[in-house]
Amino acid sequence: MLTAGPLLAQPSTPAAPAALLLRPAAVFDGQTLHPGWAVLTEGDKIKAVGPAGQLTAPAGTRTLELPGLTLLPGLIEGHSHLLLHPYNETPWNDQVLLESEALRVARATAHARATLEAGFTTARDLGSEGAGYADVGLKQAIDRGLIPGPRLLIATRALVATGSYGPKLSVDIEVPQGAQEADGTDNLIRAVREQIGKGADIIKVYADYRWGPNEPSRPTFSQDELNLIVQTARSAGRPVVAHAGTPEGMRRATLAGVQTIEHGDGGTLEIFKLMKQRGVALCPTVAAGDAVAQYRGWQKGVGPEPERIQQKRLSMKAALQSGVELAIGGDVGVFAHGDNLREAELLVREYGLTSLQALRGLTSTNARLFQLPDRGQLRPGLLADMVAVSGDPTQDISTLRQVRLVVKGGVMVEK
Repeated sequence: MLTAGPLLAQPSTPAAPAALLLRPAAVFDGQTLHPGWAVLTEGDKIKAVGPAGQLTAPAGTRTLELPGLTLLPGLIEGHSHLLLHPYNETPWNDQVLLESEALRVARATAHARATLEAGFTTARDLGSEGAGYADVGLKQAIDRGLIPGPRLLIATRALVATGSYGPKLSVDIEVPQGAQEADGTDNLIRAVREQIGKGADIIKVYADYRWGPNEPSRPTFSQDELNLIVQTARSAGRPVVAHAGTPEGMRRATLAGVQTIEHGDGGTLEIFKLMKQRGVALCPTVAAGDAVAQYRGWQKGVGPEPERIQQKRLSMKAALQSGVELAIGGDVGVFAHGDNLREAELLVREYGLTSLQALRGLTSTNARLFQLPDRGQLRPGLLADMVAVSGDPTQDISTLRQVRLVVKGGVMVEK
């Protein structure tokens, strides 16, 4: 006789977060600072925002008095690599070739926590850099509440033209690559669809790179190939972002219709004007270049600026002159996770943005550029992702380092 085995209990639906009434000194709603305002949450959404005296909290609401603090939308990181750690700890080649995937994932869980605790409740993570689809599992673990971290938009393996990426050792030694190689119509369509099918929210493509270790960057994919990548991704509802630093690589990616161009170090006024015309934003990642220059011996403020930094200043001057929209993301992983604010601080201190421009960039502008209409502002119906900081970040962007409270989905993040 057959007998029934043990019955498996179905997982219970998590209880909705308790309602919160947050009463700071001021609310930055993603655009403007409002002294004396408050925010009411219900479940994982914002219920009401406005002058504190006009908000009525239902019975059972927990009230948080936040004197001296500014409450603002959860920050959005535009370019990170949670599966990398700073290059002055371990060079990129060694991370890809010598560190096990298990070690890299273990590090990434700590990186995700540090990112969230720094007030960044969303992050575009633009490539696993040789760790395959490990970012898919990392995102799932965060979404299921197994580990703390930001809401992730992941690019999985990224796409490179055959022979154009690294690591590269002797020509007769085959080694794992930092991204997926693909070329031509059939292979590119298959690779894009494979990455999407395995969980990619974004397709990242390297529109140019160094063909050899001592060569300058040159375009990799042809215009037709980039067009095909964008068309294939777009048909599945995914945007494409392009690593590009040469004028021709940037031009091809822009004409193909990518969402953002990452880095853009060699961008010219003409190219940036084309990007603006085509609605393509620039994510300049000035912090990564600054960090790498210092790893290579530059004593900032003492020695002469390296050519790479001088070129970045020229390209950023042209970008600001052109009016191209800026996404804010630092290429975090090149430097420490949790130090995400480094990008915005440099853009304000050294590249001409105001604190208010940078603050909008980290919130409402990034949300709009990345097509995330449910976050980036404090408005009824949007996700209750918030951060409270000491001081007024509209006047001094560095006050964002003084994080006193992080709320994700209506739940306070415990440190």
